[in-house]
Amino acid sequence: MVQVRYYTKAGLQKLIEELDQMIHVERPKISQQIAEARDKGDLSENAEYDAAKDAQGLLELKISRLQEIVSNARIIDESKMDNTKVLLLSTVKLKNLNNETTMAYTLVPEKEANLKEKKLSVNSPIAKGLLGKKVGEKVDIQVPAGTQTFEILEISRA
Repeated sequence: MVQVRYYTKAGLQKLIEELDQMIHVERPKISQQIAEARDKGDLSENAEYDAAKDAQGLLELKISRLQEIVSNARIIDESKMDNTKVLLLSTVKLKNLNNETTMAYTLVPEKEANLKEKKLSVNSPIAKGLLGKKVGEKVDIQVPAGTQTFEILEISRA
């Protein structure tokens, strides 16, 4: 089953670079390890050979999965997105009405999420609660600490 996933241009580029690293650096390295282990003699009792073959199998599986993801990836066209409501790639400034703190997050595809960079997965509870909302709206969102009420102060594009 083909699953289309959306990425930013930078996010897709990162996946392509990771795939390139696996194909052109890691794959030859494992092939070399297999050749060296094979040169040591009897393969039936050669633990190094078995370990290298296992590593090769795992790498080939990762390469295959990443190739499928890259081939089915689509880049998000931000120029066609509505700036009046919260959507994927929106940067949202929020006010937590429970404790009066403000914060800003950018909603990104799941694979690009990074809390240190204030990039929130579009599949997270907070992001799901914000999607489709407009500036000034108040939203009750269920988070692990309980229900939090947020007010949307500003919506922009990253």
